[in-house]
Amino acid sequence: MVHVRGVCVLGLGLIGGSVLRAAVAAGRQAWGVTASQEDERGAQLDGYQVTPTVADALRRAADTDAIVVLAAPLPAVDELLRSVAYVAPEARLTDVVSVKRPVAQSVRRLAPDARYVGGHPMTGNSASGWPAGSATLFHRAAWVVTTDDTDDVELWSDVARLALDCGAHVVPAETAEHDAAVGRVSHLPHVLAAVLASVGADGGPLALALGAGSFRDGTRVAGSRPELVRAMCEGNRAGLLAALDDALGRLGAARGSLASTGSLGATIVTGHRGRAAYDQLAAMDRDKLVIRLDAPDALTELTELGRRGGRVVQLDGATALAEVPNPV
Repeated sequence: MVHVRGVCVLGLGLIGGSVLRAAVAAGRQAWGVTASQEDERGAQLDGYQVTPTVADALRRAADTDAIVVLAAPLPAVDELLRSVAYVAPEARLTDVVSVKRPVAQSVRRLAPDARYVGGHPMTGNSASGWPAGSATLFHRAAWVVTTDDTDDVELWSDVARLALDCGAHVVPAETAEHDAAVGRVSHLPHVLAAVLASVGADGGPLALALGAGSFRDGTRVAGSRPELVRAMCEGNRAGLLAALDDALGRLGAARGSLASTGSLGATIVTGHRGRAAYDQLAAMDRDKLVIRLDAPDALTELTELGRRGGRVVQLDGATALAEVPNPV
């Protein structure tokens, strides 16, 4: 019988607060801690367990061998890791930070004895804090669980099972590949939304009065708290720079074509195809695949599954039930 571990959430904002809610809804013992008095009051009023200090939360995690979830913005991770190293040095540790390489480096530097597997749920909204969270925030969302932070498949399964219990499906990925991918599909959109919002605002009241669906949808994430967006995007400097270089090259080509021939055909058609590819992958039939987690190459096979756009949808003992897109 699989042991259902408790969950200790360090940070109770949008994502951390939703992890706490979802873990409790899945029947797990779960508790959290936050530096925000407002979030602490909100969680307690809603009936959730909140400890007075980080040390209290971690002592309980150490005593029960619970999963510790780092759910604070990247700039706050190092301070939390120092507490982990002091109070629960061998904790089962994961995180929900949107960039993986800096977190993994900090774990190795500050809490080297922690049993760490990186995580990143691909969902959210432009609001923040405990009131913005929901037990259903992760339903049908992708949740990355890294495959190169540990060779302990049982530990990987612990983190993956938590993601599944929260309603997500698990996408296995290596740290560097995750950061490169989210630079393109998460962090670059934040930068482009900021640019679009400022360009629109510079058009004055008339331009803003005429802003409709394309402007509203394209600038939605620009409504997020600036300090959180900065921490996320600046933490993935290498991945975001590569994505920005690609985008700037395409924008430059579009401007050159518009100025010389008056045409934006290549840019518009290529973008249309990119969106179609996104929609097609989401709608594609998926083949079932069983991965033996007790096989010597299990983590390698999980990594390859993620590269193919596949996902783990269920864990059953030593097997993972996966789905992979079938292009036929």
